[in-house]
Amino acid sequence: MVLLKILVLCVLHLCLVGSQPTSKKTSTPPHPVGERSPLGPDNLSFPWSRLRLPRYINPLHYDLLLHPNLTSLSFNGSVQIQIDVQNNTNWVVLHSKGLNITKATILDLNLAHLSDQVLPVLYNPSHEQIGIFSPRVLTSGQKYFLYLEFAAKLAEGFYGLYKSSYRTSTGETRSLASSHFEPTSARMAFPCFDEPSFKAKFTVRIRRNPEFIALSNMPVVETVHFSDDLLEDHFDVSVKMSTYLVAFVVCDFKSVTATTSSGVQVSIYAVPEKIQQTHYALEVAVKMLDFYEEYFNINYPLPKQDLIAIPDFQSGAMENWGLTTYRETSLLFDPLTSSVSDKLWVTMVIGHELAHQWFGNLVTMVWWNDIWLNEGFARYMEFTSVEATYPDLKVEEYLLHTCFAAVGLDSLNSSRAISSPAEDPTQIKEMFDTVSYEKGACVLHMLRHFLTEDVFQSGIVRYLRKYSYTNAHNQDLWDSLANTCSEEDFISGKHCYSSSQASKNAYLFAGEHMDLTAMMNTWTLQKGIPLVRVKRAGSRLLLRQERFLRTVLPSDPLWSTVQQGFLWHIPLTYKTDASSTIHRHLMTTLTDSINIGEEVSWVKVNSDMTGYYVVHYEDGGWDEMTNLLRKNHTALSYKDRTQLIHNAFQLVTAGHLTLNKALDLIGYLGLENHTVPLLQGLGYLEFFYRMVEKINEPDLTRNLGVYILKFFRAVIDKQTWSNNGSVSERRLRSEVLSLACHLHDPPCVERARQSFKDWLQSNGTLNLPTDVAETVYSVGAQGDHGWALLLHTYNISLSAAQKNTILYALTCTTDTNKLHRLLELGLEGKVIRSQDLSSLILMVARNPQGHHLAWNFVKKNWDTLVKRFQLGSSCIRHILVGTTGQFSSPEELTEVQLFFESIKEQASQLRATQIVLDNMQKNVRWVQRNLETLRLWVNEQMK
Repeated sequence: MVLLKILVLCVLHLCLVGSQPTSKKTSTPPHPVGERSPLGPDNLSFPWSRLRLPRYINPLHYDLLLHPNLTSLSFNGSVQIQIDVQNNTNWVVLHSKGLNITKATILDLNLAHLSDQVLPVLYNPSHEQIGIFSPRVLTSGQKYFLYLEFAAKLAEGFYGLYKSSYRTSTGETRSLASSHFEPTSARMAFPCFDEPSFKAKFTVRIRRNPEFIALSNMPVVETVHFSDDLLEDHFDVSVKMSTYLVAFVVCDFKSVTATTSSGVQVSIYAVPEKIQQTHYALEVAVKMLDFYEEYFNINYPLPKQDLIAIPDFQSGAMENWGLTTYRETSLLFDPLTSSVSDKLWVTMVIGHELAHQWFGNLVTMVWWNDIWLNEGFARYMEFTSVEATYPDLKVEEYLLHTCFAAVGLDSLNSSRAISSPAEDPTQIKEMFDTVSYEKGACVLHMLRHFLTEDVFQSGIVRYLRKYSYTNAHNQDLWDSLANTCSEEDFISGKHCYSSSQASKNAYLFAGEHMDLTAMMNTWTLQKGIPLVRVKRAGSRLLLRQERFLRTVLPSDPLWSTVQQGFLWHIPLTYKTDASSTIHRHLMTTLTDSINIGEEVSWVKVNSDMTGYYVVHYEDGGWDEMTNLLRKNHTALSYKDRTQLIHNAFQLVTAGHLTLNKALDLIGYLGLENHTVPLLQGLGYLEFFYRMVEKINEPDLTRNLGVYILKFFRAVIDKQTWSNNGSVSERRLRSEVLSLACHLHDPPCVERARQSFKDWLQSNGTLNLPTDVAETVYSVGAQGDHGWALLLHTYNISLSAAQKNTILYALTCTTDTNKLHRLLELGLEGKVIRSQDLSSLILMVARNPQGHHLAWNFVKKNWDTLVKRFQLGSSCIRHILVGTTGQFSSPEELTEVQLFFESIKEQASQLRATQIVLDNMQKNVRWVQRNLETLRLWVNEQMK
C-alpha cells in the first residue's frame, strides 16, 4: 500500500529543524487466568479472550456471495468457508465487524448439517470477533463447512466495503461500491479469519444491476441472470492468499486494455469522462509487469491485472491481488494539466503496487510486526523498477530524500524498530509509517550495495520461490540472502536464480566470515540510526559509533541513558582523493580504525549515501569538506554533496555542529549545477524562512528572504516559464519559481500575475505550463476575484492533478476567512472530498496566516476526524505531525500537551503523539540555540 506523498513532504520538513498462544486440546479453549469473557445468548460464554485468533482452525476455501445495493447503500451476502479442524472443539472463532449475522450453520464434507437448529452466534465487539457454537464436537483432523449469512450498510469512510461517488460534467451524482481491507477491514465486508497467515482460496460471486460492472481479484468466468433486474458475476477461483488482499468494486467505469509479453491482460478503469487520462498508466503497468517477471524470474500468477482509480480513497493505492486500487492522482495522467512530478508519482505508485504482487501477495509476512517485508521492499522496488523502465524520469535523484525522511523520524527518541510488536487494529495501522516504508527501503538499499546486485537479486528470488503462497519472517529473508544454492536446490530449479548467481555467497565479504542475521538484526530489531564520528590521526581514520539523536543533546543528563545498549553492524564505505576506488569496511564495534595512508588530503565517508547512517567529521573535518566544495565540488558525486548538506544541518539540530558551519558549507552552491544538492541547500534556507515568518520575526524574515533571492538570483533568472528541459530541470523550475514568488520577488510575481490574467481572460481555454501552474495560481489566489474563480474551476475540473494544484493555491491566500472556509468545505466533504481533508489541513498549516487556524480546527473537530479516518491511520498521523511540525515556542508546546491530556485515552494509543511532542521539543531547542546565530549570520551576509 502506498501512503500519500504528503507524508514524504511532511517528514522532509521534520527532517530539517507477542507470540501466538498455543491452544490446549479441549472442546472449549480456556480463557487466560483473570480475564472474563463477554456473555452471549443462553448464558454461553464467549470462548476466546485473545486478540489473535486461535490456531486450531484453519480456513481452506471461501465461497463468497455479495450483493452491494447502490440504491439502498447497503449489502448482503453469504460465505461458506471450508475449515480444517486441528483440535477437538465446539467453537469456531473468527472475525466480524459491524456485520449483522442472520444465519449460521456448520456442515460436514457431504454438506449435511451438524445441527437441526440455527447455531447461536456470540459477539465480542471489542476484539471484532464472533464465536459460533456447535452442539456436536468438531473433530480434530476433519474438515467442515461454516456457512454464514450477513448484511450491513456500505461503510462510511475508506475501510471495508464502502460507498463512493463521483459527479459527471452535467452535475449528475453516480454511486459505486469499493473495498479496502488492509490491514484489518476484510471483517467489515464478510466474516473471515482476518489475519495474514490464514491464507485460503476464494471463489467470489457478485450480484449487480445491469448498468454496473463488477470487478474482483480474478476474471469473470460466467454471468447469469439472477432476476429481472439483477445479474450475478461468477469469478474464477483465486490463488491462495490473505484476506486483506481480497477486493471488489461495483461501478459504471470504462476501461482500456493491453497485454503483457507473457499474456497477462492489463486494464485501467476510471470514471467514463476520465478514460482519456488512463493511457499512460496502461503503458506503465504493462512495462512494469514485464520488468518484474524478468527481475524476479517468477511469472505473474494471475491471468489479469486490473488497476482502477477510485474517487474516494484514503491512502495512495492498494495492492489487492489482480485488482489494484488507486487514488485518481496516483493513476490518472492528463498531459495538459499533470506536471512532470505528477507523472513520476503515477509511475512510482504503479511500480510500488505491482512489486507487491510478489512481495506481499505471493510471499506475505507472518504478522503485521514485519509489515516492512511488504512495504519496505515495495518502496525500494519503486526506484529499481522506474530506473529500469523510465530512465528519463531520473528517479534515482529521489532515493536520497526517501532516506532523509527516514532519518528525520528515526533520530527522534520516539522512533521504533523496523520490526515492532503490534496487536490491536490501531497499533497495526500505525505500523504503516515512515519506518516501515522509508527506513525499510533504505536498509534494503544498503544491503543491496553491501552484498552486490547479483547476490541481492538471487537471494530475493530464492526467498520468493521458497515461500510462494505462504508466509515468512525476517529470518527467512536473511537465510535466503546469505545461503548459496545447494546442488540439490540448483538441480530442482525451485529456488535458484542462475548458475552464475548461485555460486555467490553473501557470507564472504572482504575475505571475512560474516553473520548476515546478526548484522541485519541490528538494523531491524533496534530503533534509531547510528552516528559515525570520523577523525584523522596520521595514516589512520579513527571511527566511533553512537546513536544519533536530535531530541537529546550530548550535554543533557539523559544522554548516557538513551545511548545505552545501542550497537550497529555498519557497512562503511569511503572515498579519498588518492583514487576513484570506493573502499569498504564492516564496523561491528563501538570504536574502530582504518588505514587510509598518509598522502590522503580528504576522505568522504558513506559514498553516495548507500549506507543508512549519519557522519560527523571531527577536528576540523567539516572545514575540510567546506574547502573541498568551494575549490573542487565535482570531486564528489552529486549524491555525496547532497548528503554532506543534509548531515551538516542534522548535526546542527543534534548539537554537534554550529549553524555557522552548516551555512558556510552551502556557500559553494553558487557553483552548483546539479538540481539535487541545489534544492537540498535551498530547502534548508526555505525551511528557516518559513519558520521565522511564523514566530513574529519580521526583520529577520525580510532579511533572510532578501538574502535567498540575492544568493540564488542567477538560478532564478535563468528559469523559463515553460515545460521545456529535462525532468531535473523542470523540477528545479517548479521549486525555484514557487519560492521566488513566495518571497515576493518582483519579476516573479509580475510574470505570474500576467500569466494568471491571461488564463482568466481565456475562460479556462489556456493551458498553463504545468511546471509553473501552481505558482501562477498561488499568486492569482491573492485577489478575491481570482480566488473565487479558482474555487469554481476546482469544483468543475475533471483532472485530479489540476484540482490538487488549485487546492494548494487556494490555501496560499492571506485571508483567514477564506482559509477557514476551505477547512469547512473539507469537513463537509462535497466540494472538497474527505479524502483530501488531511492534505488540506497541512496546506493551511503551512501558511503563516493559517498556522494556528489549522491546529485549532483539528482540536475543535478531533472526534469527527477520528471517526472519519480511524485512530492510528496515516491520515490522523499526518494531521497531528503536520499541523504541529513548525511549532517552536514553549507556549505552543504546552498547548499541544494540554490537548493530548484532554484526549488522554486516545493519545495513549498513538505513537504519533509522542512523535509530535519530541519534534516540538526539538524545535523549541533549535530556536533557543540557533535563532540569534541565524540572525547574525544573515545580517553579516547583507553587508
